[in-house]
Amino acid sequence: MQSRNEYFHLRSAGTSVVIDLTALGFPAIVHWGEDLGELTEAQLEDLGIAGRPQRVSGGLDTPSRLTLVPLESAGWHNEPGLVGSRHGRDFSPTFVLTETHSDAPDGGPTTSVRLRSVDEHAQLDIQSTLTLDGAGLLHQQHTLTNLGDTDYEVQHLLATFPVPQSARELLDTTGRHLRERSPQRHGFTTGRHVRDSRRGRPGADSTLFLAAGTPGFGFERGLVHAVHLAWSGNQRVAAERTVASHALVQAGELLAPGELCLGPGESYTTPDALGSWGDGLTAVSARFHDSVRARPSHPSTSRPVTLNTWEAVYFDHDLDRLTRLADAGARVGAERFVLDDGWFRGRRDDTAGLGDWFVDDDIWPRGLTPIVEHVAALGMQFGLWVEPEMVNPDSELARAHPDWILQTGDHLPLEGRQQQVLDLSNGAVFDYLLERLDALLGAYDIAYLKWDHNRDLLEAGSTVTGKAAVHSNVRALYRLLDELKSRHPALEIESCASGGARVDLGILDHTDRIWTSDCIDPIERLTIQKYTNVVVPYELMGAHIGGPRSHSTGRRHELALRAGAALPGHFGIEWDISRLDDAELNELAAWVDAHKRVRELAHTGRAVYADLPDETADLRGVVSRDRDRALYAYTQVTSSASYPPGPITFPGLDDDQVYGVSLASPTTPLDGAGQSSLAWTEHPVHLTGRSLRTVGIQAPVLFPEQLRLIDISAI
Repeated sequence: MQSRNEYFHLRSAGTSVVIDLTALGFPAIVHWGEDLGELTEAQLEDLGIAGRPQRVSGGLDTPSRLTLVPLESAGWHNEPGLVGSRHGRDFSPTFVLTETHSDAPDGGPTTSVRLRSVDEHAQLDIQSTLTLDGAGLLHQQHTLTNLGDTDYEVQHLLATFPVPQSARELLDTTGRHLRERSPQRHGFTTGRHVRDSRRGRPGADSTLFLAAGTPGFGFERGLVHAVHLAWSGNQRVAAERTVASHALVQAGELLAPGELCLGPGESYTTPDALGSWGDGLTAVSARFHDSVRARPSHPSTSRPVTLNTWEAVYFDHDLDRLTRLADAGARVGAERFVLDDGWFRGRRDDTAGLGDWFVDDDIWPRGLTPIVEHVAALGMQFGLWVEPEMVNPDSELARAHPDWILQTGDHLPLEGRQQQVLDLSNGAVFDYLLERLDALLGAYDIAYLKWDHNRDLLEAGSTVTGKAAVHSNVRALYRLLDELKSRHPALEIESCASGGARVDLGILDHTDRIWTSDCIDPIERLTIQKYTNVVVPYELMGAHIGGPRSHSTGRRHELALRAGAALPGHFGIEWDISRLDDAELNELAAWVDAHKRVRELAHTGRAVYADLPDETADLRGVVSRDRDRALYAYTQVTSSASYPPGPITFPGLDDDQVYGVSLASPTTPLDGAGQSSLAWTEHPVHLTGRSLRTVGIQAPVLFPEQLRLIDISAI
């Protein structure tokens, strides 16, 4: 409905957002955080007045406000929310709020507002939408429309979120191939902290989120606000503190020069910027997870246990070997068999063949039918690896259509992994890939595509338009994924990108899981999965058991650690298990069975992480929605200075509920030299959630790089 109010109060799931429409230039968020309860119009006005800044010496006569789109014309001396021009003119627009609409579902509190602001002189229109969803997650998007009769070039349009003055520390993530989403912290001081991604995809080194909180905030406690950009291309995430006491985080698409020029009447909508807050990162994470799980497209069936062939056979596509691998997979309880790279024309290694999406007759003289039928007869789904956005120069496609490759000027970009990138925004490329993939899906009973993307983009220009084309390629990718799923409704697609280089909620709006990392070493995975899980729930995170010796680090680990680290995720196996003896197969089958017993808990419950004082250990778990059941994994990552270690405490439980505590199968106590049994395993204890959270229990004595499962159930 249209509103004439000067303030809006959005409320949902314990969150309040108060918006002041009277601010100069654009509306301002007065409060984003804890629910303020029902407030009258007068109270909202007083809240807005109470927070207006004073005029100070040496400053502007009208002090600047932090608005949804901060602009120089409203006195903002820092990074503007909108940067653009008409060939250098209209570089500093002045907007006036002209329309407001609000939505209050079922007559309850307002949860969404739509605001229209217009600059009549610059002939620009911005429609801003702010929505608090059912999880209390704040969504912010802006649509810029060119009302003039000449082009308007957009350099950036960023979503801006205020954060409290108590936010004095920043947390984001960085990384590389095989070590994605490594956390880093530093003080939130005056100035601007910027994390740009210019790789054509978020990239292994990009930050999945940017969090600002009280110093030392952890997973269990500390007020923290975080933002994530649901976008699979170039992006900018930033935090800024000004000398005028403004503190903010921003997120938006990063555009190349000339990449986005709006013609007369054309519009641009920013990617969805998502803001979460809470007392500790677990509360922040819970809002992301609840929001993602509420999507209509979210997987509604149990995530099939996956056997992937890559680290088992690499390019050795021998039918007998693959059928033996499938037989072993069925024996241990796998439910999906994925044939990885090496099945298509000319593909003997990673130097040739990309783009030629036809089954190789030399390797598969009868096509994929023998392996597909064998897998189906074993009761498993069949999946196939593809990398449609890429092309090897040594391929029939590249030789026939060099103009289909993203490039600029008179040269191709430097190669990465012996490959280049196709221009999906070129209609001919789009049609070719759609036809080839649709033909494969029609010819074989394929339930799943592992969709890879194995290089960063450089000089990503279109030969059709001559302009930078990352934005148009991301949009084309989304359309291609949607069209394939429309034609094949049962199809599931994984987003893989050199492991975890394209992890964001934008790609997950069009796919069914992400490959978290090419590194399956469980010690590395503890950190990678922990910080991926801040935004992405477990059921959308591929987590596999590798072989005894990690292919990426060379370290050796017992099965309990390799399987236990993967247990809560979208569980799988990436290991040549056809070579295992009966005892080894039975041990692996026990872990597969354990995952199946807990996957409903893991894929619907709340993920929790303990802030242990001893950093040599790791305790994480999943607590059921009604908090009557929880499963925790305790890992001794490195040796501790304490021997035996001290107590461990368990977050996430119901303070007043009484629980029984036990070691969970298939992990067992260690029988170390001179080591007694744990008292709470010899004499089962019943403790309240409050006691488990504050006092805890004695941690098991483990060797470094060992893991044990702990079951906590209401009695």
